[in-house]
Amino acid sequence: METLQHKIDFSLIITATNANPNGDPLNGNRPRETYEGYGEISDVCIKRKIRNRLQDMGEHIFVQSDDRCNDGFDSLRSRAEGNEALKAISKGKNTNRDEYAQTACAEWIDVRSFGQVFAFKGDAVSVGVRGPVSIQHAVSISPVDIVSMQITKSVNGESGKEGKASDTMGTKHFISFGLYVVHGSINCQLAEKTGFTEEDALKIKQALCTLFENDCSSARPEGSMEVCRLYWWEHQCKTPNVSSAKVHRSLHITEKVKNPKSFSDYEITLDSLPNVEPEILDFV
Repeated sequence: METLQHKIDFSLIITATNANPNGDPLNGNRPRETYEGYGEISDVCIKRKIRNRLQDMGEHIFVQSDDRCNDGFDSLRSRAEGNEALKAISKGKNTNRDEYAQTACAEWIDVRSFGQVFAFKGDAVSVGVRGPVSIQHAVSISPVDIVSMQITKSVNGESGKEGKASDTMGTKHFISFGLYVVHGSINCQLAEKTGFTEEDALKIKQALCTLFENDCSSARPEGSMEVCRLYWWEHQCKTPNVSSAKVHRSLHITEKVKNPKSFSDYEITLDSLPNVEPEILDFV
């Protein structure tokens, strides 16, 4: 199939209700927030969810999380070395980097989408792939209210005197409500290098529409994270006159009430742009 021939920009509106969208391990796993109190979700977290959805759709994924591993490999090195096509190309210092990158892109959709660095300890060469799909970290429209809840264990983790009592205290953090916007783009020039196709773009689109399927946990109970709306701009050429920054700025979201608690508490407007109209998919 032919590689992507027109640039794509997109904006995804999501909400979190009594959930921890993305905990910060350096801050006791509290929901990420800016110094001004606005909620954040890292781009790495969003890409992880996209990879998971693509994997659920039957796609081959290189960067798999341990709890979702479906090919028997326990590391990126073993997955790369276990691929017969890459093994045939790997010749130490004489490895053809371009051929290696093309083979990896053909095998794994996340490599040809997001890129990947193949650099493992002891290897003579490293191979870098730049992917066409770029995603910004998400920021909430309004400041978020972080709630901390004290919890207790109902049973000992260990038996005997060394075990902690069943009333050992713990803390759980979440936000009461937050509306976040994720901006992203798909670059045609990089798509040509990785072999990213129109079909791949549609798969990314489908993954965004179902971003939180099979993603529930104690921090994000089923239904607490919701995809509300997707704006999908398909330009008419590879390098349009309207920049991605201007496209993303054309989306305006303002509070209709003080202390908004739902998607309907926001007013959303869109500026008209020359030669490009978005496809708007509503989910609420």
